[in-house]
Amino acid sequence: MALLSTVSVGRVGVHIDALPAVLPVKFALHSGSVVFRTVPGTKLHDATQDAVVAFQADHYGDIREPFGWSVLVRGVAQQISDPSTLAAARLLPLGSWALEGGSDRYMRLEPALVSGRRVVL
Repeated sequence: MALLSTVSVGRVGVHIDALPAVLPVKFALHSGSVVFRTVPGTKLHDATQDAVVAFQADHYGDIREPFGWSVLVRGVAQQISDPSTLAAARLLPLGSWALEGGSDRYMRLEPALVSGRRVVL
């Protein structure tokens, strides 16, 4: 989880229409959970609502930094509805990315399983 705190973009793995899909999201860590934004009515929002999902983020260096890592988090994603938790989520550095208007929702993925690996390039 410490490695995840060093990047801001990851991918959420979900099922859409019974087929797997991997979608990019901006995210932040809050109270041990992965937090990201969705818009109601989108495939990402519908596919993550109280669903078991996979979340993956990574970082790979270059010739000056010949190593990298990948972290996989699996668990249940839920919409944040508690007022104090929602207020804290709104302060996270998630910025807007393909979101328009104020109708976005904040989702929380509480880790059930976390795994990862370091990679030498």
